Amino acid sequence: MSIFYKEEEISIEALNKRCENTLSHWIGIEFTRLTENSLIAKMPVDRRTVQPLGVVNGGAYCTLAETVGSMAANLCVDRERFVALGLDINANHIRPASKGFVTGEAKPIHIGKTTQVWEIKMTDDDGKLCSISRLTMAVIPSKGK
Repeated sequence: MSIFYKEEEISIEALNKRCENTLSHWIGIEFTRLTENSLIAKMPVDRRTVQPLGVVNGGAYCTLAETVGSMAANLCVDRERFVALGLDINANHIRPASKGFVTGEAKPIHIGKTTQVWEIKMTDDDGKLCSISRLTMAVIPSKGK
């Protein structure tokens, strides 16, 4: 059984379209897969995401984590009544990535009525862990509801 609200209405194309003209779009983040209990996105390792030493910038890892974790959190609530907003993010950078893509997979640790906690593991093209984040989301009523 899926953790996502109205899973039958979710498409990867719609998720990517929703991010057009946002930070995640401008640095090349693209959603690639939705499973029963996770959301996956990839980010290129290129001039937009690296720091001067040629490896992924820690802020870019946090952007990937926040993007995939936040989208996953919002897919777990009735968006007509609630919205999930970032409350806290923690990141540990394990190994550098200097080419290809990094892939982030968001999985829930806790999905509650007022908070959610997500773990986002980011790996390189060889499947090696590069960074791991924990994202806490606040679930609040939608404006006007």
